[in-house]
Amino acid sequence: MLWIKAFHVIAMVTWFSGIFYLPRLFVYHAMSEDKISQERFKIMERKLYYGIMTPGAIFTIGFGLWLLYAYAWQLYKTSLWLHLKIGFVLILIGYHLYCGYLRLQFYKDQNCYTHIFYRWLNEIPVILLVGIVILAIVKPF
Repeated sequence: MLWIKAFHVIAMVTWFSGIFYLPRLFVYHAMSEDKISQERFKIMERKLYYGIMTPGAIFTIGFGLWLLYAYAWQLYKTSLWLHLKIGFVLILIGYHLYCGYLRLQFYKDQNCYTHIFYRWLNEIPVILLVGIVILAIVKPF
């Protein structure tokens, strides 16, 4: 099971690398004014979303479910920390999907937010990461 846990963490790091970087690309995309830059950002955002973020999310969730099935199912019934961690992961999945929606809006040239919105949006996964790591390592409840 340690191999599964290691792959779960590797996938999570991959997922979060994209989760942190995509809104940063949105900041720069929202600030860009020339067509060449905007088209370049569209390509970068698509490749990041579908090539790194989404596979990272799928593998993180898959390995997490494997771990849950393998030896944490009993913990799930009695441990509040695991319930909270799963709740944070569900919020993160919603954030991931929302980023996909925003990426599509940029692709269609229909972005309606400023770079300031995306700077704030970029802070949400930091809170989720801190919560998930503390819950998984410290298991305070």
